[in-house]
This record gives sequence, C-alpha cells and structure tokens, in this order.
Amino acid sequence: MSEIQHIRGFFKSVCVGPAWHGPSLAENLKDVTAQAAAAHPIPGGHSIWEIVNHVSTWEHEVAKYLQGKPYVTLTGEDDWPPVKDTSEEAWQKTLADLEAGHKALSAAMQAFPETKLHETIPGCDFSWYGLMHGMPHHSLYHSGQIAILKRAAAA
Repeated sequence: MSEIQHIRGFFKSVCVGPAWHGPSLAENLKDVTAQAAAAHPIPGGHSIWEIVNHVSTWEHEVAKYLQGKPYVTLTGEDDWPPVKDTSEEAWQKTLADLEAGHKALSAAMQAFPETKLHETIPGCDFSWYGLMHGMPHHSLYHSGQIAILKRAAAA
C-alpha cells in the first residue's frame, strides 16, 4: 500500500470512521441540531457550526492545492467563515458541504503523484506530505473540540 493510501485511510477513519480513538467527526456530529450547532456554550469560543465551516473550508482548499492551486494560508473570514443562517436547512447544507469536502480531499489525495509527496510546497517551509498528514490531524483536533462543546452544552 502506498503512503498516500495510508494517509487517505487515516483521513477517512478520522472523518467518517471507524476510528481507533473513539467517535469520528461524522459520529460526533450525528445528533447535533442546528440550534446546538449555533450555540456558544463556552464564552469566547467557537460554535460547533463555526468549527465545521472551518474544517470544511480547509478540506476544500487543500483539495484545490493538491490539484495545482497555489498555496495560501487562509485568514479571517476565509479561515473561519461566519454562520449567517442558523436554520435547520442551512445546518444540513453545512453538513453536506463537509461531506463533499471529505470526498474532494480524498479524491485529490488519490490523484496526487506519489513522487511529489516529499517535495516542499512552493512558498512554504513544509512538504506535501506534511500538508496531507496534517489534514486528518486538523480534523481530529476539531472533532475533539466538538465533543467538548457538546458536553458543555448538555451540562
């Protein structure tokens, strides 16, 4: 199995499961309503919805980077897109966009040339390998935040 296949497998387990560490991102989001997703149970912290927007944005962007778009570090609202509509319909659209991000990134990883994996990304001080490996870690980190926010909201 290639290194990219290993990374894709890890990414899939983090995002949709099954994961060795506990609930996947999708499992953590399974029973979250729009109202719960929009809540800010920890003062000054992000909502579940804001975190999902952030994760989804990075998945879509990294897929584009792997396909040739020049790498740019996202900032401000590009990095943390605001929640403008807190309806249940908008939340379902957000979850569908996250799932689309998982699929887009997985497909872009699959198509990425293994021979370029250890090359440094132009203009960056890290490699494509580091970026690809970083994505499941990024999603896992934020999935943990979501689990904590769910507990805080329930308390």
